[in-house]
Amino acid sequence: MSAPIPPVLLVGCGRMGGAMLAGWREQGLSPSVAVDPAPEAARHAGPDLVVASRAGEVPEGFAPAAVVLAVKPQSAAETLPLYRRFAGRPVFLSIMAGRTLAGIGSLLGGEARVVRAMPNTPAAVRQGITVACPGPGVAAEQRALCDRLLQAIGTVAWVEDEALLDPVTAVSGSGPAYVFLLAELLERAAC
Repeated sequence: MSAPIPPVLLVGCGRMGGAMLAGWREQGLSPSVAVDPAPEAARHAGPDLVVASRAGEVPEGFAPAAVVLAVKPQSAAETLPLYRRFAGRPVFLSIMAGRTLAGIGSLLGGEARVVRAMPNTPAAVRQGITVACPGPGVAAEQRALCDRLLQAIGTVAWVEDEALLDPVTAVSGSGPAYVFLLAELLERAAC
């Protein structure tokens, strides 16, 4: 069992957010609060986790050290501004594909410290590879916390140039699908 982590707010318990949550729990790194509007998200609730259906239900006075943004990129413009109240203190760890550090920062407000990360699908079985990039103002301890959260779902590599995340997204996000398609076609050809 690992040492406990400071309070974490998980925004989105879908496939990847749920995989992260499962990985954290396996390692004893449970976040404090999760927000997801889907009724089935309540199944994640327990003595170590409050599950809210919307941002307004996050307990008053809750002060997370990290806010993990695991929402669909297309919902960022409406979702992220709801978490501006946290923008001065925690690090925001985004796993939204295609959303830049600057874009995320502008939706959260000027004081937001953001780490952009791109996990791949094997994260669902804790065998993922995540590439992460810290934005301006991210402190060493915030980067270390993000690293610890991401290591719960696999290996983590850091880059300083955000432009390197785009090819990572293309290869790690789509690569496994191409491998499976190739395997399926080889199987058909062999029959």
